[in-house]
Amino acid sequence: MTEIKEKKAQENVQEVAIVGGGPAGLTASIYLSRYKVPHLIFATEVGGFMNETDKIENYPGFVSISGFELSQKMGDHAKSFGAEIVPEQVEKIEKEGELFVLHTFQKNKVLAKNVIYAVGTISNKLGVTGEEEFKGRGVSYCATCDGPFFKNKEAVVVGGGNSAAVAVFILAEHAKKVTLIHRGDLPTCEPSYIEDMKKNPKIHLIPNANVVEIKGDERVKSVVLDREVDGSREYPTDGVFIEIGSGPNTAPIKELKVELNEKGYVKVKADQSTSVENLYAVGDISTNSNGFRQIITACAEGAVAAITIFEKKRRSAKK
Repeated sequence: MTEIKEKKAQENVQEVAIVGGGPAGLTASIYLSRYKVPHLIFATEVGGFMNETDKIENYPGFVSISGFELSQKMGDHAKSFGAEIVPEQVEKIEKEGELFVLHTFQKNKVLAKNVIYAVGTISNKLGVTGEEEFKGRGVSYCATCDGPFFKNKEAVVVGGGNSAAVAVFILAEHAKKVTLIHRGDLPTCEPSYIEDMKKNPKIHLIPNANVVEIKGDERVKSVVLDREVDGSREYPTDGVFIEIGSGPNTAPIKELKVELNEKGYVKVKADQSTSVENLYAVGDISTNSNGFRQIITACAEGAVAAITIFEKKRRSAKK
């Protein structure tokens, strides 16, 4: 009886669990499928942060493509090889002996021999009064997701980098007015973005300012700045999109005590392996690719992790 139970338990163990459905995770899946290595992908959203990018013009093969469309193409590619995507978010990963135990927010538990951790990063918060209170009621971290709700309304974007600029352009497709509030004299995004913003009559820039409070009733009505604009520190708006960068999302692997660098990103070797046996980190969460967090480097890291697992599995089978 004990042997039957052990055999059944072993049958329920996944060879590889991929946590994250962005370009790194999807590419890892494509390569694992080609190597005939069984696996599951855990992702509530195929494409991840790619979906928040209005236009992608630096991915080979596409002169210009939306992040959402590229996400769908990658997802369809992975599915065409038989990839199974579990629409659940992993809350915590533990290790029992040689196996990983993945706990999802839906209270499901999955065992796996190998884990490819590809969750990427999470949005930074402003940390001001009203941010949490109005989250989902005018405060957003995803212009792609929530932009259509601002048709003929006014929106504010907080930040100055490329992600903030992209959010501005996405919102300008829907809103009647979009205001970018940034700290310096000029946004820190690519100069071409600044030129395009200045050409668009819908887009306004407020330099040398910080949002110190978000106000409203049932929904956002205004933001309070640390300096006056047109005679007032209170600036009216229907929504606030916060785009001030992101940080590594390592909460689900906290209990594994994997080695991180000084900025909190997962340290990996050239083969994407980490300090924890059979745990691989790929994409924006890892320290590889010289910190150049791009779709193409994420894809490369996913492929490397897949071949690493395949070669290790093949060597083990020969023993």
